Amino acid sequence: MRFEYLEPESIREALALLSRYQGKSKIIAGGTDLMLEMRNKFIRPEVVVDITRIPGLDSIAFDDAQGLRIGALTTIRALETSAELQKKVPILSQAAGQLGSVAIRNVATVGGNLCNALPSAETSQALVALSAQVRIVGPGGERTIPLEDFLIGVRKTLLHPDEILLEIIVPEPPPCTYGRYFKHSPRGSIDLAIVNIAVLMTMEPDHKVCRDARIVMGAVSPTPLRAKKAEAVLKGESIGDALIEQAAQAASDEAHPRRGSIRGSFEYKKEMVKVLTRRAIREVTGARDEMSG
Repeated sequence: MRFEYLEPESIREALALLSRYQGKSKIIAGGTDLMLEMRNKFIRPEVVVDITRIPGLDSIAFDDAQGLRIGALTTIRALETSAELQKKVPILSQAAGQLGSVAIRNVATVGGNLCNALPSAETSQALVALSAQVRIVGPGGERTIPLEDFLIGVRKTLLHPDEILLEIIVPEPPPCTYGRYFKHSPRGSIDLAIVNIAVLMTMEPDHKVCRDARIVMGAVSPTPLRAKKAEAVLKGESIGDALIEQAAQAASDEAHPRRGSIRGSFEYKKEMVKVLTRRAIREVTGARDEMSG
């Protein structure tokens, strides 16, 4: 397949190229998804715009006003190993460490992982649980969108063909907030998830009562799916075995995986949602997981 390869060195130059070749171009960053899709002829862009030479898009920084700011070109490996993230939002580092091999994580970017918009994408569940927003720039200026709204379907986002994702903004979680990410797949991190779950809970100072909860499921709907009924089960309640079981069942009931999926039956995926949600809540709250071992 023949295509034109372009390397802009600034946001302005990249936007000009995307506008000029709108509908005929694709952005490449890490390229771990794009090159596979091109090789398999799923997509055939006439122009590939490589944005990796644009400075300032691969940083992880903390802002007192807005929280963590993660550049779109930040590698998945950098998310996994960042001391800043491990301290402030460890659930994101946990999720990043479950994406592919180390070799893939050294190349793949968080912006690419989100813009590719696969239902099983490892970082999206954790970032939705963290109330992340994405900052986008295009010919009409900048806009900031909640990630939960940005992802609209399988391989579909609100990003226009002439726009670029600049960064992900993650507000600092409240005190006493703890999270856990689980991915279930045949061969661990190197395979796509059959089911993945992110659970984030804010506890009262006594660590017994749940003040707030976020449960986000992956690979069981076209986009990361909030288990809002399961969250409501936990909020304002003292966490015990019966309540954990009730929340896990509620999450399973809310999941609606595609029937006929080659990576797990409808029934199996719903059962795994219950198992992983139960396990995640128990680990977050320090309860003993009877499923382990």
